[in-house]
Amino acid sequence: MDLNACRSEVRRKAWELPFLAEPRELASLRRLMGLRLRQWGIPHVIDAAAICVTELVSNVIRHVGELTPTTLTVSMNGTFLRLDVQDPDARALPTLLAAGPDAEGGRGMALVDATADRWGVILRADSKVTWCELATGLTAPDGHVPTPGVTRAEALIGLYGSVRHPTDPPRTRLSVAMAEESAIAVIADLLLWLRAHGCDPDEALDRAQGNCDVAR
Repeated sequence: MDLNACRSEVRRKAWELPFLAEPRELASLRRLMGLRLRQWGIPHVIDAAAICVTELVSNVIRHVGELTPTTLTVSMNGTFLRLDVQDPDARALPTLLAAGPDAEGGRGMALVDATADRWGVILRADSKVTWCELATGLTAPDGHVPTPGVTRAEALIGLYGSVRHPTDPPRTRLSVAMAEESAIAVIADLLLWLRAHGCDPDEALDRAQGNCDVAR
């Protein structure tokens, strides 16, 4: 099997979260978004996305009002991560200001402008959407960042796929389900190997998880 042909797609379905805009919601928004971006395999954009979401929502709180019904949508626009914050006030538009060093406010959109690759506002009859986009380093919307660890894992999954599905054509791309099945088989067999050689599989899993956390 061609190892380059076994790359499985990462499913990144748009995620929408309605909430009432207030300061205490910001930490929860950042946490939930961080979990989603880790699931999507792009943890390296979490910090930048957190800055943008914090400022976009804070803008709603400051200029529209606390407890405003707001919706955060996280999606992919090509290879860019897109963040949309919708609120019901089409009059209070975000403005990019040149805030001085002693100014108490006015830095929100300047931070978004400095962090995001692009941003803008979509006006609707009864609402507005303030959006921004962040480059992810992906080469395709459903691909992944080719880090060394992911590349090694991909090769191993491809090898397992060829063993577990020997009747497939030699250059057939593994489906997501087949790749996931092969990945689980790899993990299970490695844990069995560790147990057979007197090692503690649980300790190995803890160490592996630690390595993943460092890599993030």
